[in-house]
Amino acid sequence: MTNNVTNNLTEDAVVAAPPAVGFWEAFRLWLKLGFLGFGGPAGQIALMHRELVEQRRWISERRFLHALNYCMLLPGPEGQQLATYMGWLMHRTWGGIVAGVLFLLPGLGFLILLSWLYIAYGDTALVAGLFYGIKPAITAVVVQAVHRIGSRALKSSVMWAIAATAFVAIFALNVPFPYIVAGAALIGYIGGRIAPQRFKTGGGHAAADKSYGPALIDDDTPTPEHARFRWSGLLRVAIAGFFLWLIPMVLLTASYGWDHSLTQMGWFFTKAALLTFGGAYAVLPYIYQGAVSHYGWLTPTQMIDGLALGEANPGPLIMVVAFVAFVGAYVQALFGPDLLFVAGAVAAALVTWFTFLPSFIFILAGGPIVESTHGNLRFTAPLTAITAAVVGVILNLAVFFAYHVLWPEGLAGRFDWISALIALAAAVALFRFKRSVIQVIAASAVVGLVLKTLIL
Repeated sequence: MTNNVTNNLTEDAVVAAPPAVGFWEAFRLWLKLGFLGFGGPAGQIALMHRELVEQRRWISERRFLHALNYCMLLPGPEGQQLATYMGWLMHRTWGGIVAGVLFLLPGLGFLILLSWLYIAYGDTALVAGLFYGIKPAITAVVVQAVHRIGSRALKSSVMWAIAATAFVAIFALNVPFPYIVAGAALIGYIGGRIAPQRFKTGGGHAAADKSYGPALIDDDTPTPEHARFRWSGLLRVAIAGFFLWLIPMVLLTASYGWDHSLTQMGWFFTKAALLTFGGAYAVLPYIYQGAVSHYGWLTPTQMIDGLALGEANPGPLIMVVAFVAFVGAYVQALFGPDLLFVAGAVAAALVTWFTFLPSFIFILAGGPIVESTHGNLRFTAPLTAITAAVVGVILNLAVFFAYHVLWPEGLAGRFDWISALIALAAAVALFRFKRSVIQVIAASAVVGLVLKTLIL
């Protein structure tokens, strides 16, 4: 029997969904995604979509986008949370933990190695040349992030006003990022009741209308028993998560004291993890305020360099926290002058634990709750306002990078017109020719190396 569907799909694909997926088969895929997760959240989500929806048909298009919309409502890296969600949906709690951890481990390993090479050999002509080209490209990347998030979030005059207010607050008044988030949430909470039509989400992910054939978890597949909401399950995960945070924090405090850098890193990056609405770019100003201005773990130039390494690394961009911790612990020689690398590696692993632990808790404990409230304006309006404020915050980050890259000696010093040309070329490549972030950074690094070696 022939019909329109069989013209597009093979007969076997029409007849049967894929066979059940074993734990170790999924394990190999999550590890593969961890090594290939370049390009920020957009690239990571596109990679997962191709592997899970299009090629393997482990989950349907509609169910995939439903999970993605859920993850985008949460603070934290949506790519890593989506991997955790998919693993949890297919193989229960341990499936989610394994998927989320494997999504992070390759990037953490690479970033520890790159951080060590940077801080130990960063003064060499080779490294200096590479970063001379990378820094202007990063400025263009941040500008692209402002455009990408702004085009999705600023759907009304109210959203534009919130974004502008957030920019002025952090740029001119130096208001701490948590206060900006809290203020935006309050505006959204009140606005969602007074003028709800102005706080509706922009629908960044439209309803699915594509089909790649029957999926293992299809549109009409019942919710697995382990994914149904139960108060006992929520309480169990919340208690376990709390003690997984509390025990290392107590051990650090007992061993080193509350004011020690390792203890403060754990506490600071726990707070940062809860503020990452809108992606890593949103929380970077907060990390800058704390890590550079307050604690002095690294310099402004090192912060820009760390973002460059994060962009060129697989995994979530917020993994840049590992660079911050590595540099801070290495420079301060927390374990003595003979264990500089060990101090940096321990600090990087430590802050990775504190930064990503909340993401696992949100998925494993809060997934059923957030899914049941998806589309409820009372729930989404505060998050919509926060996303709008994030646009203003990221714009401030772009201004910060541009200032340090284009006027490396301050406004009274010279204007670096070569860096400006590299930034402009990177922006054209990103906006006009739609090149990926990793391609732009790699090309800019080569340009910087050539200029520093042969010309400058």
